[in-house]
Amino acid sequence: MNLASLDLNLVVALRALLEERNVTRAGRRIGLSQPAMSAALARLRRHFDDDLLSRVGGRYELTALGLALLDRTATACDLLERVFTSQAEFDPAHEEHEFTLISSDYAVAVFGAELARTVHAEAPGIRLRFKQAPADITEDTTALLSTADGLLLPHGIISDFPTVELYRDRWVYLVAEDNPEVGEHLTLDDLARLPWVTYQRTYDAPAARQIGMLGIEPRVEVSVDSFQLMPLLVAGTRRVALIQGRLADRLDGLVPVRVVEPPYDAVPLREALWWHPVHTHDAAHIWLRETAARVAQTIHGKDDRDPTDRSDRG
Repeated sequence: MNLASLDLNLVVALRALLEERNVTRAGRRIGLSQPAMSAALARLRRHFDDDLLSRVGGRYELTALGLALLDRTATACDLLERVFTSQAEFDPAHEEHEFTLISSDYAVAVFGAELARTVHAEAPGIRLRFKQAPADITEDTTALLSTADGLLLPHGIISDFPTVELYRDRWVYLVAEDNPEVGEHLTLDDLARLPWVTYQRTYDAPAARQIGMLGIEPRVEVSVDSFQLMPLLVAGTRRVALIQGRLADRLDGLVPVRVVEPPYDAVPLREALWWHPVHTHDAAHIWLRETAARVAQTIHGKDDRDPTDRSDRG
């Protein structure tokens, strides 16, 4: 396919047609008359050798190819918009700009809040938008990153994208404050015997794999897509939950649970900011990455301890 021979305006028309499923509404959305939009649909049908929209009764439905193109076209438009809004210079004190970061609630609580405070103080015209990462994050990471400015995610889940290293964390276990079945120290037998609360997405995959390598199959009683809800689901029960140490520190005293160290050398968590290579040389994105790295240093300053060092934990 020779991109130079393509009319990129057709990408915009294709997205409108697939999402609106109506020629008139699609034309109104992108500022084209009904005849002009019909002409664009005819060109698209010739290009793809497919109807894309087929009339069923009194309405249009997408063909199989149209359905396949729906998400791809939205991703392509988002990426094109980011390409053509790239800047050679960026003055954060005077710019109006929005950055979209895909993240878990854990990363927003531990890192995103610090980043937002810094941006608020230094760049009043900059907006941050945090979006919950989808469960299928590893299935098409390139497409996901093309629709955002970055992804906050630990190492061990995705690879082969540029990153800014942020901070380290450790894994700890939570049990109810009044759980009589767990003493001062948690055992592997406890982990095999007690019911679990788990995070249902893939962020804790390296830690979960490690548990499996120890021969433990967690008996999951509750799963949830928010790390911050896990303590509430542990409190007053026999359940156990694996959670990040920095988040556990922030929740200390808010919920009647206690932190117990893993009965094994848990693999440390290394959080990073990942981005699509198309952003690498964009001035606004360079500022975002530099600011993220600077904020990450303040987090390190609060706890420079190596997460694998257990020397002061008895």
